[in-house]
Amino acid sequence: MTLHTLSVLVEDRPGVLTRTAGLFAARGFNIHSLAVGPTEDDGLSRMTIVVDVKAKPLEQITKQLNKLVNVIKILELEPDDAVERELVLVKVRAEGDARARVIEIADIFRARVLDVTAQTATLEATGAAEKLEALLRLLEDFGVVELARTGRVALARGDRGIRERVLRAAGTAAAVERAARKKGQDDQDEYTGGGV
Repeated sequence: MTLHTLSVLVEDRPGVLTRTAGLFAARGFNIHSLAVGPTEDDGLSRMTIVVDVKAKPLEQITKQLNKLVNVIKILELEPDDAVERELVLVKVRAEGDARARVIEIADIFRARVLDVTAQTATLEATGAAEKLEALLRLLEDFGVVELARTGRVALARGDRGIRERVLRAAGTAAAVERAARKKGQDDQDEYTGGGV
């Protein structure tokens, strides 16, 4: 199994998150991370879902997601074609001499020190998942008291937004392209999924 990042544009309505996550749970797939927030358009939200699944079952889930009324668009973001970031807040033990070492590690990783007490230091770091994992491995030696991560958020590289892109979810872009050519369309209509 491999990690796949899906960017899902949905209507901002009650129950959309539950129905979306339920599709993955019903098939026994684990969502590695899920981040949801508003977009540049009022009434729309973007879900960034990172799921650990093989490509074929992912295609089946994508088709099911497209059938949901509130789903506008689904885009699979390839790592090389996307900007991906996470946020982590971590509280570590930092008593005596350890405090200076923790702050030095924070500087190396461009993390911010948000709070310092006599026993702990709380850091904020953003970046790619690999960078945050490396930071956390170094901080484990001091003792992690608490940890919170946002999960991955991502945008496709380039000038176009999600609404302007051809559907690309687990190999289905080629099928959409073939169908558009078959119908004799010069330019592809974007697949909006769901819809009433």
